Amino acid sequence: MNKTVNRRQFLTTAGLSALALSVGANKLFAYGAKPSGLKIAYSAITWGGNDAQAITDLSTLGYRGIQLRANTFGPYKAKPSELKALLDQHKLTLAMFSSGNVEIDPAKEQSTIDMHVAHASFVKALGGSALQMTNTLRQKDRLPTTEELKRLAVVMNEIGKQTADLGVQATYHNHMNQLGETPEEVDIIVQTLNPKYTKLLLDIAHYKQGGGQPEKAVKQYKGIIHALHLKDTMSPLPDKPNDPKAYKFVELGRGNVDVPAVFKALDEINFKGWGIIELDGVPEKDKTAAQCAQINKDYITKTLNFPL
Repeated sequence: MNKTVNRRQFLTTAGLSALALSVGANKLFAYGAKPSGLKIAYSAITWGGNDAQAITDLSTLGYRGIQLRANTFGPYKAKPSELKALLDQHKLTLAMFSSGNVEIDPAKEQSTIDMHVAHASFVKALGGSALQMTNTLRQKDRLPTTEELKRLAVVMNEIGKQTADLGVQATYHNHMNQLGETPEEVDIIVQTLNPKYTKLLLDIAHYKQGGGQPEKAVKQYKGIIHALHLKDTMSPLPDKPNDPKAYKFVELGRGNVDVPAVFKALDEINFKGWGIIELDGVPEKDKTAAQCAQINKDYITKTLNFPL
């Protein structure tokens, strides 16, 4: 009897093991398996500058990583230990810091570099290890030139070289209405980046709205992606059905981004880093930032079966 039972147990275990290997990583989401080393964080931007409330809300919801913005630098630059204590109290890691724009005007290059390096010191004091850089608005009457795109990358490389000395990774954040809106523009920038100093923060919603497929970008740039913004975009809008350029950012699963495909691609490249959920503002006025964070959490943990 015991031998029979043991044999059945062995065959059952072996069968399940074979099944697990055959279904592939994309199917494992359904069984609650956590792929690769992806870690989930959340951006405080939705709280509109009320970072203390964002820290409290995100900790309560079970998030373990947070992205703060440069608005915290002014009040805390002389006392970063107070902000770090607040993060530590709520068991939150600084996953990313929004460091602001990079100017390509040669007359502003040094001040741009100095600002980001100062932010890097602040990030280090907060226990963080990465900052993101965006850039100034694109011209309304023309497309950016290849030279401008490459110039942006060159300045970011110099910033990254100096922040690396502080132990802080500089990253480029692709963004609508800036240099690097379309996939073609992003590619020129990324190809000019020196991955030794500056890597890519891939914003999947901005990339989608700019005309790209973020799940493909994950694989294309697997060697240079440091982090991602997990984000969704709705377009066209219900009140502007005939305007293809109208869009708004919404909670994960409500828009046009194929988020499951992005997760599958991240698993396939064995990504190990932060995926930061970001929502610039509450998409509907009857919601709070915390309610949006709960909706996003439910999508990640229930729809994708991925633990925070």
